[in-house]
Amino acid sequence: MSLFKTVTDGTRYVPYEERTGNESIVYFTRDLSPEGLMKIYERVNATIGGRVAIKLHTGEPHGPNIIPSAWVRKFMEKELPDAAIIETNTFYEGDRYTTEQHRRTLEINGWADFTTVDITDEDGTTMLPVRGGKWFTEMSVGSHMTNYDSLVVLTHFKGHTMGGFGGSNKNLGIGCADGRIGKGMIHAKNGNDWGVVEEELMEKITESCKATVDFFGRNITFVNVLRNISVSCDCEGVQAEPVVTPNIGILASVDIVAADTASVDLIHALSEEHRKAMVGRISSRHGYRQLTYMKELGMGNNRYILVDIDNGDRRILPADAVEGVVDFEG
Repeated sequence: MSLFKTVTDGTRYVPYEERTGNESIVYFTRDLSPEGLMKIYERVNATIGGRVAIKLHTGEPHGPNIIPSAWVRKFMEKELPDAAIIETNTFYEGDRYTTEQHRRTLEINGWADFTTVDITDEDGTTMLPVRGGKWFTEMSVGSHMTNYDSLVVLTHFKGHTMGGFGGSNKNLGIGCADGRIGKGMIHAKNGNDWGVVEEELMEKITESCKATVDFFGRNITFVNVLRNISVSCDCEGVQAEPVVTPNIGILASVDIVAADTASVDLIHALSEEHRKAMVGRISSRHGYRQLTYMKELGMGNNRYILVDIDNGDRRILPADAVEGVVDFEG
């Protein structure tokens, strides 16, 4: 297989031994709880300050798999009491299509009980540059996003109907693009609102993500929660496919490529029985292209040192992290 095919083929998982370049640090805990979230965030929060935003997927009404709002409430009270959760409206018509609909959904899912979510495209949009992209030179995001100095990317890692998987890259690439212009730019092809698939879609999501990552520069950090991992995105709400992948833990890094790559590696480290659903979803949607394209765009490293904070900061392999993991919560 040629080098070109290896880099661009989104159906192919690239094993660690085929990767090149520097290594980043990725922290890992098995503690799936608010306390675990706090503990791992404190390893990657050195550059977070000023006016802080938290980007997470707040979910469709009664969505069963989102990061629980009760967890986020405890996390924010302890770590980021003055931060704001940020979201954008959806491109598809539904319960988060307009700001009014979106706010009703936020109430249903418990977010309005303790914080005000800033729907960043409520009052319009702004364009951010996309440096080095092949599809975009700029991306449209919610205008409120530029009011913040730092961004904590708090992601429920799961599958995705079109993207294969939803990690930090998808959380920002789709989740920060505004509901009408930005998301339309990503999905549209030849006049068809939903025309983009496979490698082109992965690359457009990634370029959109890069616009946000570049905007915040060093003042951004990434936390992926590997819990209730359905092949469906949280945008499918109660219609999501059943959870058949075990809960794993929480990963955190200041490197988005390392964070998402390590998350995918942990899936691959599971037994055949437990990984097949997610691996099938990622491969069939060409989702691995998210990882290779982030690397090509210089967004981070796909080689990393995995640090087990539950066991004295011991360096471990993904296989060690998932050893014996068979629990489900879905």
